Amino acid sequence: MKIGCPKEIKAQEFRVGMTPTTASEAVRHGHEVMIETGAGLGAGFTDVDYEAAGASIAPNAAAIFEASEMIVKVKEPQPQERAQLREGQILFTYLHLAPDPEQTKDLLASGATCIAYETVTDDQGGLPLLAPMSEVAGKLAPQVGAWTLQKANGGRGVLLGGVPGVGPGRVVVIGGGVVGTHAARVAAGMGADVTVLDRSLPRLRYLDDTFGTLFRNRYSSAAATAELIAEADMVIGAVLIPGATAPKLVTRAQLSDMKPGAAIVDVAIDQGGCFETSKPTTHEDPIYDVDGVMHYCVANMPGAVARTSTIALTNATMPYLLELANKGWREACLDDPHLLNGLNVHAGHLTYFAVGKALGLDVLAPTLAIKQ
Repeated sequence: MKIGCPKEIKAQEFRVGMTPTTASEAVRHGHEVMIETGAGLGAGFTDVDYEAAGASIAPNAAAIFEASEMIVKVKEPQPQERAQLREGQILFTYLHLAPDPEQTKDLLASGATCIAYETVTDDQGGLPLLAPMSEVAGKLAPQVGAWTLQKANGGRGVLLGGVPGVGPGRVVVIGGGVVGTHAARVAAGMGADVTVLDRSLPRLRYLDDTFGTLFRNRYSSAAATAELIAEADMVIGAVLIPGATAPKLVTRAQLSDMKPGAAIVDVAIDQGGCFETSKPTTHEDPIYDVDGVMHYCVANMPGAVARTSTIALTNATMPYLLELANKGWREACLDDPHLLNGLNVHAGHLTYFAVGKALGLDVLAPTLAIKQ
């Protein structure tokens, strides 16, 4: 199979969909790999590195899209990329379609087969291609939140760890999954007073058994959320419903109850955000103020640590990429129902029910799409 990896063009996105190691593995399996020139530089990989791995270097993205049977990326395709997709072509990347009707419309019109990293599942009920970036984003959240809290950035001027004689900052993490757990660990490690909210009692038991007194946890009710965010210096949104729009758990009216200069970090912004006042920002201009509360809502947080993120992501995606290339998408998905769960769009049909519900669109069951 001819596999192409274009350079990411989303603002301040430095990751790349394939490392030289990934390219080498694909070539070893008999596939042709083409990398756009300069695609890996943001993550520390040169064209020479890819050529040594057996890949060829394309002069531009147009050459990649024209020649490739499968396109491998990191972020959702931008409008000019979507215009280059064609019927029968495979797109393997993050999509996050539920809050993005324009992208969904364009992918349906392209006729391409689009498999989303974020909805591929595993035997444990996890999301193995989302988990690495959730880990990165979770660990970054207290770090960027601490920066947002600095007075020069409009924040309260609170040091999360405090100092002798001055208490630590208070951090509330909404959601105790992969993002929330890593965020809580790092925030607590910085010396903050941390509370995690979650609605799953088994998850709360796990957090309590695993982390003991490192941080507290509470059952997530509307009343508990309102009480805790009013006391918080930082609130981290870490709620995920696979493939679906994130629920809005904090309203604009509740911002008036928060401390002036408090920081919100919305890690769920890729799926629409879990704060009513959230809107996507970039690493270039990451923060904005709503009613005196500072919002950090960068939609590609892991792009800030592009080398770590790229290696972590491609370690997870490589086995699935090879299955798709070795067998073709139909046979690969027939052999692996977890990979089939990644199918979001095929030949003009939407094939993921949570996206259809979010956007009010008809959905063709993936088990039927695979037969077309």
